[in-house]
Formats: sequence, structure tokens, C-alpha cells
Amino acid sequence: MVIKVFLASSSGSTAIKKKQQDVVGFLEALKVDYTQLDIACNEENRMWMRQNVPEEKKPANGIPLPPQIFNENGYCGDYETFFDAKEDNMVYAFLGLPPPPGSKEAEQADEAHVVENGTHAEETNAEENPDDSIEVPVEERNGDAHGEEVLAADEEEEGEGGEEEEEEVAEGETADDEATEGETAGDEALAEEDQAVEETDEAQAEEEEEQEEEDLQSEEEEELRQLEEQDEQGSEEEEEAEVQEEEETE
Repeated sequence: MVIKVFLASSSGSTAIKKKQQDVVGFLEALKVDYTQLDIACNEENRMWMRQNVPEEKKPANGIPLPPQIFNENGYCGDYETFFDAKEDNMVYAFLGLPPPPGSKEAEQADEAHVVENGTHAEETNAEENPDDSIEVPVEERNGDAHGEEVLAADEEEEGEGGEEEEEEVAEGETADDEATEGETAGDEALAEEDQAVEETDEAQAEEEEEQEEEDLQSEEEEELRQLEEQDEQGSEEEEEAEVQEEEETE
């Protein structure tokens, strides 16, 4: 299969030149074999391109512009559809070529194949084993007796579940009571500590007051002693003066 790219080598449109370069450059990057067919210098190429582009793909004036891409005689698309395929990693599908192993497009194809096969297998199993896909009610398979046994078992489970719930509630209440008692004991301990601190502070205050009183008393006693000493010294001086006066008089 040969990929044909119809180009206009002497086009005066910058946009057309850019689109042609994008298509050719990307095909070369993918190492896709292709053939360039010039419609500017070859009237036969131009007529063949115009005739083989599908009518619904032609513009309003009926004249398709390059680049136009074909796989042999099969039409692939123009630049816009090529660009969309490139963005979706579907260029090989756009060109009608198998993607090379390891490419993103090959991985996507493998995933899609697995999904399709899985869905097909499930549908096939459902068709081959219709009875397995339909669940028969328990009562219809085993009768009313089995249904009564199931109800009795459910009632027993509910009874056991109720007892367990009551035990859990009782345990929860006991744990709450213990926590409350612990908090009360903690509050009492804190109150006792506060009271002890207050008593200690009061005792220290009393000791300080007593010490101050003792200091004041000591100071007063010292002042009195000094006054007494001064008085005694004064008396002695007076006596000496009197004695001296008497001696002088004699």
C-alpha cells in the first residue's frame, strides 16, 4: 500500500505551504513510506485528486485544496482530519496502516481489543448458560420450610445482637461513671493542693510578721540602751564637774 500526498509545489498561499510541510514532516518522523504528487505542474495529478475526493468532503466551490491524502485509491482525508488524528494518536488508523508494535496507537488498539473480547465473552457466556445468570429465590428452591428456618435464624441473631448491644451500652455507662469519678477525684486533689498552698502562704506571712516585730523590738531595745548609756555618761560628767568645782572653791 502506497500513501499518496497531493501537494502544490508552487502555491502562493502561506497557509497551504505550512499545512503541506506539517503533513510531510510528520510522516517522515513516523517513517511512513509515502509519495508526493504535485498538482501544480501535473494536470493529470490535479484532475485525479479532484475526481477521487468524495463529494461530501469537498468545499462549497467543489474544488478541494491540497494537501489531500490517499492510501492507494482510498481517500484518507485533508489536513484538518489528519491533524485531528494526530492529536488523538490515531494517524495509522487514519492512513489505513497497522500501527507498529510498541507505539501508543498499538497499545490503545490492544486495550480496545481486550475490552471487546471481554464483552463478547460475557455475552457468549450469558447466552450459553442462561440458567446460571438467573437467581432462583430461596423459597422456590427449598420450599417454605427453608424460609421458616431462615426467619428463625434471623430472630436468634437479632436476639443475640440485642443482648450484645445492651452489654456494650452497660460497659459504656460504667466507663463513663469511672471517668466521672476520676475527674471528681482529680478536682478534689486540686482543691486540697490549693488549700495547702494557701495555708503555707499564711504561715509564711505570720512568720514574716513575727520577724518584723522582733526586729522592731530589737531596734527599740538598742535605742533604749544607747539612751541609758548616754544618761549614765552625762551623770558621771556632771559629778566630775561638781567635784572639780568644790576642789577649786577650797
